[in-house]
Amino acid sequence: MSTITNDKLEKIAHDWVAIDPNEKTKAEILHLINDKQYDKLQRKLYPRIAFGTAGLRSSMESGFAHMNDVTVLQASQGLVEYLLTKFANPSIVVGYDHRFHSQRFAEILASVALLRGFTVYYLGSINNFSSESLKSYKGGFQNNEGASREYVHTPLVPFAIDHLKASGGVMITASHNPANDNGYKVYYANGCQIIPPQDADIAQSIEKNLHPWSDDVWRVIENFEKGLKADKLKCVKPEIVKQYVAAVKKKLVKETRLDFKFIYTPMHGVGLEIFEQCIDLFDTKSFIVVEKQSKPDPSFPTVSFPNPEEKGALDLAIEQAQQTKSDLVIASDPDADRFSVAVVDKQGKFKQLTGNEIGFLFAMYVIENMDKAKLSNTYLLNSTVSSQVLKSMAEKDGFNFIDTLTGFKWIGNKAIDLENEGHFVPFGYEEAIGFMFDLVHDKDGISAAVVFLQLYQQWFSKGDLDVIDKLEQGYKRYGWFKDLNGYYRLEDVSLTPKIFKAVRASYSGHDQPQHIGDFKVTYWRDLTIGFDSSTPNHEPILPVDPHSQMITAILEPTEKSQDDKDISVRFTCRGSGTEPKLKVYIEGKSSTSESDALKIADDCWETLKREWFKPEEYGLVEVKP
Repeated sequence: MSTITNDKLEKIAHDWVAIDPNEKTKAEILHLINDKQYDKLQRKLYPRIAFGTAGLRSSMESGFAHMNDVTVLQASQGLVEYLLTKFANPSIVVGYDHRFHSQRFAEILASVALLRGFTVYYLGSINNFSSESLKSYKGGFQNNEGASREYVHTPLVPFAIDHLKASGGVMITASHNPANDNGYKVYYANGCQIIPPQDADIAQSIEKNLHPWSDDVWRVIENFEKGLKADKLKCVKPEIVKQYVAAVKKKLVKETRLDFKFIYTPMHGVGLEIFEQCIDLFDTKSFIVVEKQSKPDPSFPTVSFPNPEEKGALDLAIEQAQQTKSDLVIASDPDADRFSVAVVDKQGKFKQLTGNEIGFLFAMYVIENMDKAKLSNTYLLNSTVSSQVLKSMAEKDGFNFIDTLTGFKWIGNKAIDLENEGHFVPFGYEEAIGFMFDLVHDKDGISAAVVFLQLYQQWFSKGDLDVIDKLEQGYKRYGWFKDLNGYYRLEDVSLTPKIFKAVRASYSGHDQPQHIGDFKVTYWRDLTIGFDSSTPNHEPILPVDPHSQMITAILEPTEKSQDDKDISVRFTCRGSGTEPKLKVYIEGKSSTSESDALKIADDCWETLKREWFKPEEYGLVEVKP
């Protein structure tokens, strides 16, 4: 953590007190100043919460380092001023989920935008305001406590931007983070998450708009009332939901009958409302919702971590599936932009599929059901930390494949670029259970569920083939690709550049290492320094970022057996942008067997551990799957 002098810290603390409208958190900071509790003050106030390509995300507490009314106001003033420089008649879509304070943060943003003359396309409620906004209201409005809070799933915001041709949009959510976190996810006018240089430009605009423009910025309900009167505040959720469901039907629904039982859990999130409307497009009565996880609950009482990927998160759903003799469990995360699946394996036990396995099934389904004459103009996408099985598919089946940097901001923007060139992009995915179809340029757990249910109906509903069989068929055709993704937990994030510096020093004087342990290096890409061994000038096609650490390589055993000449392993190591972790993504490839692919992946993990990461020397905690 960066350190500053106590005098500077006290000045920052008094700046906070001068801005904060909340008497309780004001008193909290004043108490820390008076008691000279500088460690706690620094944790709350410095450094300021950073605005980046993910917008904002942090725990909710007082201080400039966290998510709260003040930092949301500052971000909103900066974003609004930025959009004013780009659009003559700016408009913005605003949505929020069920997390603590999400509605309040959305109300602050909408209020700020209305003060600057924006048209605000509001997906939230104007009949049941947040308790925080009501406290400062002096007018005669009476809240309708029985009215809906109008929570939405995250993909509805980019969908609305596209449908309404808005200048941008924000979704207030922390997705699958812990209960005390929240976030501010920003989309641009193309319906996709912001990328550089937009993030830096918005961050600069925020720095210029840290002080509240006037007392009016806090008069949320009054600004809503004026916006409604001037027809600048438009409540669009019913229309956008209707259009979303219609687009799902038109673009994604091919099979209208689902004659199998399945379990669905929205993981205490907002997914059920929109999921049920999409399920009404099908002829089915055979799905069951996990009751204990069905309603939006920001405390996530039945899971230790509200992420379907986490161990134990699907236990309730699997238990219900076993009781009802259902062979399929599907889940969305709390803001319903991610999607997960569990199926019964050959031993009769439930197995949760990895993001790469789900992505492989989706890719095979999309390609098998496409007009083969269109394949040469078709692109499938995933991120560089996801499986390369799509590359093998493209080589055999005649479509095109591109991988991007990590995150749907890159996948979505690349899809838009390709579509603008006249290409078709029906599917993209990332191994962290994010899947994008031809509906929005972002991951969407609901559209993924709609497609997966049809996939299941087409391939597995008759019972003569199961999911594991289909995956095996795919691997026999395209090669076995098996991932081993884990991470090292760091006490100090400054260790990440230190470790990578040592890695680069190990082959000093050469562009890339020739060997790592018992492996020889056949491909090397370093997006920190800007080197790619596969390009003619050795300049990477993907963007270079000297402020982050990312190395990708392909290795082959020094000695290969005659049985499997086509065996290799690909890995990407990178520093996490949001957590004190060094992430390691490894994928073994074999043309002959699953076990060989798994073994080479494990050998690679152990080699990198021994040669590079040295957990005992650096004090790292290994988290290997």
